[in-house]
Amino acid sequence: MAQRMTINYEKKPCYDIVFTSSFDLLAEELQALGIADRRVAVIADSCTKKLFGDAVCGQLEGNCKKVVVHAFPAGEAHKTLDTVKDIYKTLIDEGFDRRDLLIALGGGVVGDITGYAAATYLRGVDFVQIPTTLIAQSDSSIGGKTGVDFDGYKNMVGAFYMPKLVYMNVSVLKELDDRQYYAGFAEVMKHGLIKDALFYEWLLDHMYEIHDREDSVLEEMIMRSSTVKKLVVEKDPKEQGDRALLNFGHTIGHAIEKAMHFEMLHGECIALGMVAAAYISWKHNWLSMDEYYEVRDMFVPFNLPISIDSIDPEEILKLTKADKKMESGQIKFVLLRKVGKAVIDRTVTDEDILSAIREIYFSDEDEKA
Repeated sequence: MAQRMTINYEKKPCYDIVFTSSFDLLAEELQALGIADRRVAVIADSCTKKLFGDAVCGQLEGNCKKVVVHAFPAGEAHKTLDTVKDIYKTLIDEGFDRRDLLIALGGGVVGDITGYAAATYLRGVDFVQIPTTLIAQSDSSIGGKTGVDFDGYKNMVGAFYMPKLVYMNVSVLKELDDRQYYAGFAEVMKHGLIKDALFYEWLLDHMYEIHDREDSVLEEMIMRSSTVKKLVVEKDPKEQGDRALLNFGHTIGHAIEKAMHFEMLHGECIALGMVAAAYISWKHNWLSMDEYYEVRDMFVPFNLPISIDSIDPEEILKLTKADKKMESGQIKFVLLRKVGKAVIDRTVTDEDILSAIREIYFSDEDEKA
């Protein structure tokens, strides 16, 4: 049986999130959006088309005017304006107008690209999110952030644009390989660390069920993670204030991601960024030493990195300066006052950041020592 959550925008109901364990209710949910006389374009990457394209199209056929599938190669390297351009071309060739609908079937890359295409095609068409990765279900599909990378800089071109529905089938998470699955868990852990200490403890208490990907535990985990995201984005839908708390770990994490040429997964880089931010929180005397080490070490049983070699700390510092969260040359850095309470801090110095990067940097000399 499905559960629902409504996301409000400007204090009015905007869209629902549906939590379920199959695609069986998808046709019904889309019919409620009035798709009978509309064209529908399913936007997927090469992996999600193969895994879930038939199941989703099967729910659409006979229930809408026309179904079109547009797939692009999987991977962060294809999160570009060129990919969006190809989507525009398909929509134009198929005669899509403002009444028609796009469906994002995939992870965060697919969701961000499809949302941006929807926001900008004919100045805006409706779209629906069907997230298929843990990182997308727990985080990126909620809140209306869309965008693409530009010259290797994360999400530098984008728009705030709300979906009409987010349909979460948690059973698809069983199709993820272990690395992708645990990378997504970084964003789940983030929500507990910044806003909900009880949820953070629940995650640790349910470690084995999370490893086993039990449906009921996955559904509760994603609902609780979504609740944190809901509270933050409803209060600050366009990141003028508290929504920046969701960037915990992202300043250094994004810099590492770029420096590694996207060879590491987003969640892996964010985990490293969170360890670095927790280290700065300790240095600011907000976390105790024991609390810092506990936060750091809790990433390990979920197969997330807490140190990295093959980086140049000075390069990472330099890359943080290109972060889109900069304001008047100052980074809005997110730190922890305690587990479950994050704050935005504008006093973090280059020396603080470099010290944190060196804390997570594991060099050949360290190994010899």
